[in-house]
Amino acid sequence: MFLRFIFFLVCETVGGLLGAYLVPHSMLMTGALLGVLFGSFLWFLLDMSRVVRFLRWLRAGNTTDVAMRTGLWGELSDRTRRLIRSREQMASDTQNRLQDFLAAFQASPNGVVLLDVQGRIEWFNQMAALHFGLDAQRDLLQHFSNLVRDPGYASYFSSQNYSAELMMPGRQSTPAMPVNLSVQLHPYGDGRLLLLSRDVTALEQAEAMRRDFVANVSHEIRTPLTVLGGFVETLQTLRLSDQERERYLDLMAVQADRMQSLVSDLLMLSRLEGSPPPGATEWVSLPKLMQQLEQDASALSAALNPLSIQLHRCTFNATLEKEIAGSPSELHSALSNLVSNAIRYTPTSGEISVQVMNLPDGRVACSVADTGPGITSEHIPRLTERFYRVDRSRSRDTGGTGLGLAIVKHVAQRHGAELKIESTPGKGSTFTIIFPANRIRPLTH
Repeated sequence: MFLRFIFFLVCETVGGLLGAYLVPHSMLMTGALLGVLFGSFLWFLLDMSRVVRFLRWLRAGNTTDVAMRTGLWGELSDRTRRLIRSREQMASDTQNRLQDFLAAFQASPNGVVLLDVQGRIEWFNQMAALHFGLDAQRDLLQHFSNLVRDPGYASYFSSQNYSAELMMPGRQSTPAMPVNLSVQLHPYGDGRLLLLSRDVTALEQAEAMRRDFVANVSHEIRTPLTVLGGFVETLQTLRLSDQERERYLDLMAVQADRMQSLVSDLLMLSRLEGSPPPGATEWVSLPKLMQQLEQDASALSAALNPLSIQLHRCTFNATLEKEIAGSPSELHSALSNLVSNAIRYTPTSGEISVQVMNLPDGRVACSVADTGPGITSEHIPRLTERFYRVDRSRSRDTGGTGLGLAIVKHVAQRHGAELKIESTPGKGSTFTIIFPANRIRPLTH
């Protein structure tokens, strides 16, 4: 500022001296005054040229250099450059932060839609596009209510009460495979809305399975408890002969065994679901496993037919000299359940065949085939569900708990194996567990 003032005085002085020198002596004062005015005008022109350079620099938007490096305008241009660069840095940081937020929304497992004050779409993530069938090129700035034609959402949006979630079907929902969405609006900013959506189909299915599981367990336990309670009341209130008392006690023992089997299967399922998969440190001999299953099958067939001379014809192919890496108790439980089901559902005149076969790719298949009544195709996909029964009355008569095939499925999955079910009504069924080659090795003696 001081230099600027000095330069102005120099221009005034030089102009006054020139004016006094160039005019006659009689007009000395007038010449000096005109010279001072000329010097002021010259200083003004030079200063305006610097102003023009400064304005051009501002319009160009180039902040890598300054318009001038000295004087007042030089200092002003330098301060302006610093201010502009600071604002640009703030804008860049804000933009980066916004992109980070949008990237976080994009990575969210929930659908996110940003709506303006009129309910038009400003932005949405990929999950929201999947939930509602949105397209970024087509649907931005469109009214969300027009794209999601659901009466429930229209009422929810117009009510302006967003304290609760709205349940609505997803765009990909079909009667065969329903998709249920939980949608909730959250006001933010100046009248804008944040819409969050999440797929709750799996949660609802899990909740339905939990309710069915509790209901099925209650039903399965209630029946033997009712029978036991009735027999206990009979023994307490009636005078019975020794033969009648013995018969009632035998029936009570059957019901107690049934509850014990149910509890054992439930505990087995709980262990299978709550423990890590078995490793490859323990090996199970297939011939010994087949021998044990053959003994179990003979005992079960005799127990189910105590008054029958003819028992089930069971054949076991135990010649394959192989070992399986896994849990001995789990493998025995899975194959024992398959053999037990075959015996329970096959008449005594039928045949049951248990085979262990090498497959060309190095895998091993353990199959249990029977000549029972068979199963229709619509029931096969659901056979491994807990307590699922093709015929409830027949299953209850055979003494099954409805958990055997669920245990088989879990054991197969834990050992990396595949469970295949083939059945023809009237001809029988075949259940096969195919173990991967990396869990098979030759039998070591």
